[in-house]
Parts: sequence; structure tokens; C-alpha cells
Amino acid sequence: MYVSLVNGVLESLRIGVGFLWTAAWAIIMGLTITSLVQVYVSKERMAAVLGEGDLSGLAKATAFGAASSGCSFGAVAIGKGLFKKGAHAMNFLAFMFASTNLIVELGLMILILLGWEFLLAELLGGLILIAVMAMIVHFTLPEALFDEVRAELERHDHEHGIEEDPTCGMAGSDEHTLVTDGGERLKFCSKGCLETYRQHAASSGAWHEELRSWGGWYKIANQYRKEWSMIWTDVVAGFLISGFVIVFVPQWVWNMLFLEGESPLVIAENAIMGVAIAVISFVGSMGNVPFAVALWGGGISFAGVIAFVYADLITIPVLNVYRKYYGWKVMLYILGVFFVTMAFTGFLMELLFDALRIVPNLEGGTTASEQTYFELDYTFYLNLVAFALSGFLLYVYRRGLGAPGEYRDPVCGMRVDDDGPSATHEGEAYYFCSTTCKRSFESTPEEFADLGPRVADSGHEHDH
Repeated sequence: MYVSLVNGVLESLRIGVGFLWTAAWAIIMGLTITSLVQVYVSKERMAAVLGEGDLSGLAKATAFGAASSGCSFGAVAIGKGLFKKGAHAMNFLAFMFASTNLIVELGLMILILLGWEFLLAELLGGLILIAVMAMIVHFTLPEALFDEVRAELERHDHEHGIEEDPTCGMAGSDEHTLVTDGGERLKFCSKGCLETYRQHAASSGAWHEELRSWGGWYKIANQYRKEWSMIWTDVVAGFLISGFVIVFVPQWVWNMLFLEGESPLVIAENAIMGVAIAVISFVGSMGNVPFAVALWGGGISFAGVIAFVYADLITIPVLNVYRKYYGWKVMLYILGVFFVTMAFTGFLMELLFDALRIVPNLEGGTTASEQTYFELDYTFYLNLVAFALSGFLLYVYRRGLGAPGEYRDPVCGMRVDDDGPSATHEGEAYYFCSTTCKRSFESTPEEFADLGPRVADSGHEHDH
């Protein structure tokens, strides 16, 4: 019994880590692309999704959400900021769904772990879900309740002195503040968002010019770090849980929860159960994709799996955030609207894909336990490239290459603060990114001193 349990745990870990290894390059490449988009693609500010719940506002909310990827909790927090500023309920709900489902890294993970059919269902179904959700909200929205909650949010934030982060819309903190040249005091939710703001304020030139400077790559590295900080726990938990579900949940459990057959009633039951399992799974964001692989391996229908993938915005922890933000009534309304739209869209996707004869067939496929994950194949080489890219971005961020600062290292041109190595020349203090640059300066100070120690002393940022 003990040996069997140990073997089961080891097999669970092998499958979970194997899934993670298989998808690692896709996650890293997806987050890098997302970081590039976040930093360099010009997006309309939050005001773009404010106002009435019309088609234009819905489209802008969807586009803004797809370009503002993040974890479920980050999406909910930003959605709250949009709602408080006046966004229609339809728009901020669309924003939240798009920012957690219609994103590059999630699409790549679905493609690698589940296949192109699921990717197509995720993208097409995501747009259909937003349209269905908008129709339900249009006909059922308790506007008086939402207006009352909005006013309460504004009153609460005003009384407690809560200010929004200008980079992401989340609540700013006294720990991360900045006073602009105009004397305005801004609050940020984190050091990363403060650095993002300072980078944008200090930037100049087009994106292709900035990518030739360390400052441009620092922006990407900073955003990449922020993206990882939001999702890594969900990703790791999702992969590990999926391994244990595959090994330890017996087939009879799936057979009891999910009806078998091809009738519309069976498809509908599978879609509803898929959403219900997502609610109690506690796994959100990209972490529910490997969990979906476990469900698919258990014989759950296409509708049930795709509905499960949609449902990361109504897990119990996320519902608790809704409750804290908006109260029980609005939380239950959001749960009801999302549950119905997610289950219905999953149901609709299976009917559509069945009519097109592109529903994947599990028969004859290799199970998760039968797969060999660590081989010298394309995954290995893609992961090498992805890990090298991730290491480069981490190095840029940790070294602060091109990071905003009041002073400039006269040797390498890097922005620095006054808490690093320093030297004095002709009564002027100079600051450096490292002792290596300090030694270079001290050996021939006249070669570098004409630049001046402060960023403002020269009109442009120098590259390495």
C-alpha cells in the first residue's frame, strides 16, 4: 500500500512536471510577446471602455482586455477600477474575460496541451461568450443596484484616501509613490508599476529605436517580471494538480459526474458540470489548462472541457473578491451571468464543431501516463531558446540595465540612483552601476566626465 502510494505520487509529479516542460517554451514566448505588446503597442487609456453599454464600448473593452493580459485576480482588480470610473457593467465584464482568455500565452498553452481544435473553440467561443454575456446583461442588468455599488466604491475610496495606480488602475499604496515635475503625487500598487511609469516618462523615440537601447529592453524585462509574478502560482499549481488528478481520481468518478452519450441533453449536462468543477477547483488563469487535460483524459466531452477552460473568473477565491468589492448581490449576479454564458457557449461549441466534424477523437490517443515527456526533440530545443530569453530578460532587470534613475553612469550610460558605487572628480560626484565602471572612470576620468553625472545633463540616453 505504502509503495503503491509513493509510486502514485512520483507518477503524478512526473506527469505534472512533464506537462510544464512541454508547455514551458509556449508560456515564456507568450509572456514575452505579451510584454512587448503591453510596453510598445499604443492602447487607449481606461476611458476607452467607459460610458454606455453599446457595441463600440464592448469592442473596445474586449480589445483592451486582450492586450492587458494578467491573472484572474489582476483582471478583477483592474475591472473594478474601470467600473468605478464609469464603465458599463457589460464592458468591464467583457474586459475581465478577454484579459484572462483571449491572450497569447493561454492560446499557445491550449494549442500545445490540448490541440488546435480547443484553441479555435477558445478564441471563437470567447467572442461568442462575450456577445452572449452582453445580451444577458442588456436584458437583466439591475442598473439601480450597480449605480448604488459604484457610488459606494467611490465613497469608500475617497474616505480611505485610496488612489489608483496610473499604469494599471489598481489601488496605489503609500509605499510606492512618485512626485512628478509638476508637483503631482502619484501612488502605485507595486515597485514594478512605479518603474513602468518612470520608464515611460523617460522614454523617447519609436519602439524600434528603443529596442536598440538597454532602456527599451529594461521596459520589456520589467513587464515580463510583472506578468510572471501574477501567474506563476496558478501555473505551477495547475500543472501539479493535473498530475495528481490523472493518477488518483478513478474513472468511475468522471463517469458519475459526466453523463455519456451524444444527445444535446448530455452535452448540456457536461458543459454545466465543467463550469461547476471550475468553480470549486481553486485553479485560475493559465493553471486550468493542464487541469483541463486531466478532464479530457478522463473522457469528459468537448463541451465540458471548453466550458471548464472558460470559467477561471468564477472560482471560489475570485468570487470572494467580487463579494469584497461589490457585495453579495452583485457577486451572485456576476456568478449567474458568467455561469450561464460559459456553460451555454461550451454547449454551443460542441454542437458547432460536431456539425463541422472537427471534435477531437480520444480513441487511439496516447494517455498522459503513457507519454514520454523529456526527450531530445523540438520541445527540448525550443525550451533552451525560451530559457535563454527568460534569463536574458531577468539579467537585464536584475542589473537595472537602462533602468530609470536620477543619475547616469558616465562609463556605460546606464541610469542609476545615488545608493551605488560613487567617485568624485573636480568636486563633482559621479555614480556607477558597478565597481567595474567605477574603476574605468577612476583610471581616465577626463574621458567620461564631460557627460555630467545627472540624466538631465544630456538630452538623450546612451546605449552600451
